[in-house]
Amino acid sequence: MNLDEKLDLLDRIYKVYDEFARNLDVACKRYCDSCCTRNVTLTTLEGYKIVECLISDGKADLFNSIRKDLHKKRFQPTITTNRLAELSIAGEDIPDERSRYFQEECPILTDRQCPVYKVRPFGCRCFVSKHSCGEKGYAEVDEFILTVNNIFLQYIEHIDSQGCFGNLIDVLLYFESSEACRNYREGLLNCAKNNLMSNRSIPALMIPPEHRLKIQPILKALLSL
Repeated sequence: MNLDEKLDLLDRIYKVYDEFARNLDVACKRYCDSCCTRNVTLTTLEGYKIVECLISDGKADLFNSIRKDLHKKRFQPTITTNRLAELSIAGEDIPDERSRYFQEECPILTDRQCPVYKVRPFGCRCFVSKHSCGEKGYAEVDEFILTVNNIFLQYIEHIDSQGCFGNLIDVLLYFESSEACRNYREGLLNCAKNNLMSNRSIPALMIPPEHRLKIQPILKALLSL
């Protein structure tokens, strides 16, 4: 697939998830920004889409906001979702990244609203909770939703398997230059040089036995794209 085809497929994947999420009983609503932190991760495919939106909507000044807070700590993953699947299959140890999370506010959040909400990455779309995170101090997420989220993360990484994965800040700053955007379109990326992880293809879908029947309609929808 060329980049335009991948971006179109990403849109359709988002729509499948939005349809699933529409019927969830969650507390999420406008101005609910407790989850809008510097911990958001995404693929370069999603980041490219966001940067296109920033430029076309005249919001390129947000790069300045990102750079201004660049000194602040942020979660920088050491493993991708599909690499996690590979390690699980091989019975190898999984890195514990919980201590690498920080609760600083997302640098592009504006007046408690997301300026790129319409093209927000899947890591933002899938973060839901049964109750207000701001009131409780944590999110409560159904186990089946977590399984569904992992499947979508695997699919999105798979279609960008020649790309990279990392913190939203690192990915967006990488694409700030037109040369980087051109390199991505041409398949010329150096993930490690830009604090990013190399994406991988799906080795196996991470679905617990108790969710395999319930998740079939979602798998069917994804496979039909």
